Amino acid sequence: MTKMRIGLLFGGRSGEHEVSISSARAIARALAADENASKYEVLPFYIQKDGRWLSGTLPQQVLATGKPLEIEEPGQGNDSPQFPSFNAVDVWFPVLHGPNGEDGTVQGLLKLLQVPFVGSGVLGSAVGMDKIAMKMAFAHAGLPQVKYIAVNRSEIWSNPCVFPKLCDKIEAALGYPCFVKPANLGSSVGISKARSRAELEAALDSAASYDRRIIVEAGVVARELECAVLGNDNPTASTVGEITFQSDFYDYKTKYTQGQSECSIPAKVSGAIVSQIQEMAVQAFLAVDAAGLARVDFFYVESTGEVLINEINTFPGFTATSMYPQMWAADGISFPELVDRLIQLALERHGEKA
Repeated sequence: MTKMRIGLLFGGRSGEHEVSISSARAIARALAADENASKYEVLPFYIQKDGRWLSGTLPQQVLATGKPLEIEEPGQGNDSPQFPSFNAVDVWFPVLHGPNGEDGTVQGLLKLLQVPFVGSGVLGSAVGMDKIAMKMAFAHAGLPQVKYIAVNRSEIWSNPCVFPKLCDKIEAALGYPCFVKPANLGSSVGISKARSRAELEAALDSAASYDRRIIVEAGVVARELECAVLGNDNPTASTVGEITFQSDFYDYKTKYTQGQSECSIPAKVSGAIVSQIQEMAVQAFLAVDAAGLARVDFFYVESTGEVLINEINTFPGFTATSMYPQMWAADGISFPELVDRLIQLALERHGEKA
C-alpha cells in the first residue's frame, strides 16, 4: 500500500511560532501512531521567523528538539533554503497559528496551486482571524455577543483633538472594565484590560503598535466555555469544556504557562446550556465559512443565564493537552483518529466544485 505524503507545514512569521512547533510535533507523532503509521508519510516543511521555507533535515531537527532555528545568513545552514516541491505532497497540513499562516495567506497559496489542505480556506481563515470581520459575521447570523467598538490605528495615533473624543465614545458606550485587542492576532497577544482612562489610553496605544485594526469590548463577569467543531458543510460539535484561571484575564502568559490555567472537560453546566453552545458553535462555524476544524469560545453569564459568543479559532492549539483534541477525546475520538479525520475532510473539500 502506497503511503499518502502529508506536507506538515509549521513555524511561521508570527508571535505564535513556538506554539506552532508544539502543535506540529504532536501532529507528527499522531501521524506515526496506530493505523496512521501504515497510511501516511510525513514530509516536514519549516517556515523560519524570517519567512524562509526549509525542507530536509532541518525541519526534522526542529520537530525533534521542539526549538526554533536561529536565523542564519543564506548559505550558512546545512540545508539550502528552498520553496517546497508541491508535487511531492499529497495533502498539506498547515499547522500555523496567527498572521501569515492562519489568516488566509498560506491558504490562498495552496488554493492557487490547487492542492488539498487541512482546515479552512481563504475566506474562513481570513474572517476567523480578523476579530472585527468575525463579529460582523456573527451579528449577521444573529449570534449574541458582548458590546464592542471597532477602531482604526489612525484614530488612536491622531491629533490631540481626535483621540480624547475616541476615548469619550468608548467610555460612554462600553464603560469599565473593557478589553482592547488587536484585531488580527491570536493567543491573546497584545490584549490589555482597561479599568480607567489612563489604562484605556495606554491599551489603545499598545494595540495600535500590533495592528492597524483594533477592537474594544465591554468586560463581562462570566465563565469561559469552549466547544470544538469538526466537519465541512455538515459539521458536528463536541463536548463543552471550561477554562478557569486565577489571573485577572486569560492573557498569553496565563494561556501558555503550566499551572496558570486549568481545563474541565466536560464543563459543569446544564444540558440545556451545553446544547445551546453546541448549536451556536456550529452556527459560528458556518457563518465564517470555516472547514475541517475550529474551536469556538463563549462567555456564560450565570447571573442572567446568557450565553455570548466570544470568538472562533480556525486552527486552535493542537498539542495533546490542548482543549480542541481533549474535547474530542472526551467524545471517544483519539488524537491519531482526529488527525486522520482532518486529512479525509481536506480531501473531501478539495474534491468539491468550488
